[in-house]
Amino acid sequence: MIESYFKSSNRDFTLLQGNCCKLLRDFDFQFDCIFADPPYFLSNGGISVQSGKVVNVNKGKWDKGKTPQEMTEFNMEWLNLCREKLKDNGSIWISGTYHNIFSIANCLTELGYKILNVVTWAKTNPPPNISCRYFTYSTEFIIWARKKEKKPHYFNYDLMKYLNGNKQMTDVWRLSAIAPWEKKCGKHPTQKPLALLSRIIMASTKPGEWVLDPFCGSSTTGIAANLLRRRFLGIDQEKDYLEISKHRREELDNSHIVYEYRSKIKDIKLINSQCPYVVNDDIDVSYRDLPF
Repeated sequence: MIESYFKSSNRDFTLLQGNCCKLLRDFDFQFDCIFADPPYFLSNGGISVQSGKVVNVNKGKWDKGKTPQEMTEFNMEWLNLCREKLKDNGSIWISGTYHNIFSIANCLTELGYKILNVVTWAKTNPPPNISCRYFTYSTEFIIWARKKEKKPHYFNYDLMKYLNGNKQMTDVWRLSAIAPWEKKCGKHPTQKPLALLSRIIMASTKPGEWVLDPFCGSSTTGIAANLLRRRFLGIDQEKDYLEISKHRREELDNSHIVYEYRSKIKDIKLINSQCPYVVNDDIDVSYRDLPF
């Protein structure tokens, strides 16, 4: 029997501790959307710059480098399990850099997913390249794929167009990295900004639907989902990060914090007055529940 690490009082935010490849085998439930930020396998003694200081990029054992074959085997396993947990009309988003994204793309194709887009997240505030021997790394890639080749997926095209000044939104998104207020409860080394996850969730889900993050870290996916009245299951192995996730979700029990966060996320702020259904707090999100 699976025991949750944390569950919000209204059951719209659940955390599990453990290896996602094991836990996903232990229950039957299908999600409307999945966001995954798997290891980039970069913790091999490199350095970077954060807040003007040179820092070691080693993030932990979970991010240690792998051989190309080991990386492929890992990606095939978790992507296959996620496909089983995705509704037939569902879609999956996977973030990465050149270190792992090509392996992921090949695995997606081999497993029968249909790749819809490769979004380029162009960071407006990237760290400098301290070696001065390369162009500054300022982008990450996010593959968007649906479960089946011929089964239509949900896409809120009109909303994305509205957010882009009534022009079709392109696959290049210029968004900043995380802001200080997003790290009040602690910081994950690969934490994504709420602005990025909010856009992803609005593009591919409806209010009340379920979002899975199998490598949830500090649960930016879940916080964005709850701010937008979606439901969330996050899985992570590290207790320290699950504690950050828990504290971040507990903040949302304060309606003033919810209002503050929504007002700081540009996309939500832009649509809230015009499209209140996107963040309507009266919507019933209890129509379907996890089996644990």
